[in-house]
Amino acid sequence: MARVFVYGTLKKGQPNYKHMINTAKGLAKFQGRGRTVEKYPLVIAGKYNIPYMLNIPGTGHHVAGEIYSVDEQMLQFLDEFEGCPDMYQRTLMRIQVVEWEGKGGAGEARAAADGVLECFVYSTATYPPEWVGLPYHDSYDSSGKHGLSYVLRESR
Repeated sequence: MARVFVYGTLKKGQPNYKHMINTAKGLAKFQGRGRTVEKYPLVIAGKYNIPYMLNIPGTGHHVAGEIYSVDEQMLQFLDEFEGCPDMYQRTLMRIQVVEWEGKGGAGEARAAADGVLECFVYSTATYPPEWVGLPYHDSYDSSGKHGLSYVLRESR
């Protein structure tokens, strides 16, 4: 099992969460909520209003999201879904646990130094330079006050 941190459309209540609970694609078990230890720019970009975490550590905000434990099948699905390695790159990042629901309560999270876990995150280093000038968000909601509605793949 691997840990994955999701910050965009794959979170609970968001348009692509259905993939996280589709066991035909693999297993994903919600573990808790967290945020990036380092700051990153989270932007909503492109004609489909997709959330992207730009891989520019030290810029932007501590991005909020959810921590999942996933099996190899789900990890492979997520790589494909996220267009890895072209659109997004899957890299290890340090995630500060904010709320833990994993087995044993906060025990596993507490076992990590200061509640920090290493998780795979889909961020991007391959983006148009003008994206750096877009507004930075600390969390993503497809129907947030930004007014940029996400366009589902099946509607593109």
